[in-house]
Amino acid sequence: MMGCWMLNESVSVVLALSWLGVNLYLFIDTFRWYGEEESFFYTRVILGSTLAWARASAVCLNFNCMLILLPISRNLISFIRGASICCRGPWRRHLDKNLQFHKLVAYGIAINATIHTAAHLCNLERYHLSQSAEAAGLLAALSKLGDTTNESYINPIRTSHTNTTTELLSTIAGVTGLLISLALILIMTSSTEFIRQISYELFWYTHHMFIIFFISLSIHGAGRIVRGQTPESLLLHNVTFCRDHYAKWQAAAQCPVPQFSGKEPSAWKWVAGPVVLYACERVIRFWRFQQEVVITKVVSHPSGVLELHMKKRNFKMAPGQYVLLQCPSISSLEWHPFTLTSAPQEDFFSVHIRTAGDWTRALQKAFEAEGQAIKEPRSLPRLAVDGPFGAALTDVFHYPAIHIALHWDENTDVITGLKQKTFYGRPNWNNEFRQIAYNHPSSSIGVFSCGPKALSKTIQRMCRVYSSADPRGVHFYYNKESF
Repeated sequence: MMGCWMLNESVSVVLALSWLGVNLYLFIDTFRWYGEEESFFYTRVILGSTLAWARASAVCLNFNCMLILLPISRNLISFIRGASICCRGPWRRHLDKNLQFHKLVAYGIAINATIHTAAHLCNLERYHLSQSAEAAGLLAALSKLGDTTNESYINPIRTSHTNTTTELLSTIAGVTGLLISLALILIMTSSTEFIRQISYELFWYTHHMFIIFFISLSIHGAGRIVRGQTPESLLLHNVTFCRDHYAKWQAAAQCPVPQFSGKEPSAWKWVAGPVVLYACERVIRFWRFQQEVVITKVVSHPSGVLELHMKKRNFKMAPGQYVLLQCPSISSLEWHPFTLTSAPQEDFFSVHIRTAGDWTRALQKAFEAEGQAIKEPRSLPRLAVDGPFGAALTDVFHYPAIHIALHWDENTDVITGLKQKTFYGRPNWNNEFRQIAYNHPSSSIGVFSCGPKALSKTIQRMCRVYSSADPRGVHFYYNKESF
């Protein structure tokens, strides 16, 4: 079973382990550097190991913020999917797990943001304590630097009589850190499945706080609160010798007063590329939003299903693709994904929309489709279409055989009139997979699922059970529709 799972998920495992490995490398390497670097020796005297914890988590935070926008850049993914040279076989199939990777990176951001925040709160308290009357020796000498002319400070808190919270909120790092934390908390909590099901709109709107998040992140380090010894000062001030002669810094020529400065902010360098790329994504969406969409037909089906036929200039689609729809009269920000249900050769494209939330309910009402009443197309609300985009189902023709799980009988079906009988109830998946494996030995078989989570888990388990551990045997590759 484990071998079959590895066969199906090998690329995902490699990518996840690579992501984890890069995070660990960046964290450990940065932690060691700040724990050993001579220019931050005096900073470590005040802050201790929390300096390394704060800086190491910051680097990992920047790395994950660089990645977070890439999996939701739909046009980029569609481009990669269409580039057959660089995206073949299992790699192509794993492009449909972009949202899973997006969530994984989000967890990485949350973990590192928590470490970074906790470490800096400890740093702030240590800065404050080093200014107290109880501070003595080298710690007190360092905290007093900056009180006279021609000196630069290392401790941003200049007196012990100040309130740490007030001090924090008076700095760029403090204000932006607070905004980053609030934005991240709101985005993460509203992304839970429970919230998305009861109020997709809440999830959608709070997710747009990523704009505040990235702006705050880019300027977070502009205050340069954490400071290290300058390279020029290190040439004149030998830390190894002078740290034991801090009382003579003013008088001794061989130990001039050390000078300090903060490092240049680097977060913007990490995220600039992905942010520009995602901005281009939104520009493309706005351009497509301006293009006219003609609604040619509206059909109301039972169980609250609305069928829309549309036309759009230069619209080209492939089987299994999906589009994003927006109805400005309902919401000028919300875009919702729907699988295309028409054939590529038809002169229109269509979607079937089931009422499942506030937005779809409002759409049903806007088209007055609840009571089978159909308007003239010219009087219908305006729709905007972005796409089409590739999805898992577009790979269905890359497999040598296609099997549809329907009940077969010589007699025609009493409902459809077709020879393929309608199967009532849940299929016997063991029989289905066993028969397919028997009919197609030594084959790679794609299994495509779009439906409830419980059904999806069952089919995924069947793929693992009936895939052979022998590389020469039959292998079922599970594909799930994911928007």
